[in-house]
Amino acid sequence: MLRYLTAGESHGKVLLAILEGLPSGLRVQKEKIDAELARRQSGYGRGARMQLEKDKVEIISGLHKNITIGSPLGLLIENKDFSIEAQARVTNPRPGHADLTGVLKYGFDDARDVLERASARETAIRVAIGALCKILLAEFTISIRSKVLNIGGKTTLSAMQKIIDQAIEEKDTLGGIFAVVAQGVPAGLGSYVQPDRRLNVRLAQAVISIPGIKAVEFGLGFAYADKFGSRAHDAIYFSKDKGYYRKTNNAGGIEGGISNGEDITLHCCMKPIATLGKPLSSVDIRTKKAVCASIQRADICAVEAAGVVAEAMVAFEIANALLEKFGGDCLKDIKQAFCAYLKRISQ
Repeated sequence: MLRYLTAGESHGKVLLAILEGLPSGLRVQKEKIDAELARRQSGYGRGARMQLEKDKVEIISGLHKNITIGSPLGLLIENKDFSIEAQARVTNPRPGHADLTGVLKYGFDDARDVLERASARETAIRVAIGALCKILLAEFTISIRSKVLNIGGKTTLSAMQKIIDQAIEEKDTLGGIFAVVAQGVPAGLGSYVQPDRRLNVRLAQAVISIPGIKAVEFGLGFAYADKFGSRAHDAIYFSKDKGYYRKTNNAGGIEGGISNGEDITLHCCMKPIATLGKPLSSVDIRTKKAVCASIQRADICAVEAAGVVAEAMVAFEIANALLEKFGGDCLKDIKQAFCAYLKRISQ
């Protein structure tokens, strides 16, 4: 079983993670992890911090000569801007952020203590975790990618960039929709026997955990609502060269909580960033008087970056399901079980 924990604040010294459960024998190329971190920092509409921080991961445990040895991997990303002690108090919470809910929950009198951890900066270390899972999945010819579909209601690249420029000029922010596709996932990952073992449940939880993500759908998703069953479900076929297959993929690659061998497809909706250049009304948590919400350094639009983070989360959950299915502490043993299983289900 794979599991991880992260630690660190937006303006703290470092972001940390421990990833446990990777099998021994997996060759890790650090440059692949750093490339994923660079992808997370890209995208039209990102903020000034993306130019300041050039994220690189340091793997401080779990490897010998760049090969996993079965013990937990310790990951570290340094923050160039680690000015947490010098940051101003925040008493005017931002609508749409964790500022007020965190203050109420933990009894703080300064929302700084909330936003430093609630910040999406934490997702950098999750991308590093996901990159390691992608390296594992590549051993089984499983790949994951994302694509921006819609920003501010616009669907072409030029129109999306134009509306982001408009948001910059008007000191506003934008959200949008992106797709994540996992290719090469074999049938049989996940389970229907308990609710928390369903693959779609795990994937939905993982993606919704990304700051700003407010909705996720698989395959047709909400479009199922206006279709007859005869036009909604994916007919089943069999051939000696393909085994079982479908000509359509309305289910998004998952049926009954189990992967069915088709591409796993998700659509995710990200809300606009909560920090506005022209802030909304708020209330000072000390005086209870009406004020404008605080302004923090933030992006105008981070939909493309959110897609990269979602890839990482999908990679983690699929890798976890794969290891649960095929077991083993050694990559060689897992591959043998994987190949034997594929042979069985193709007959």
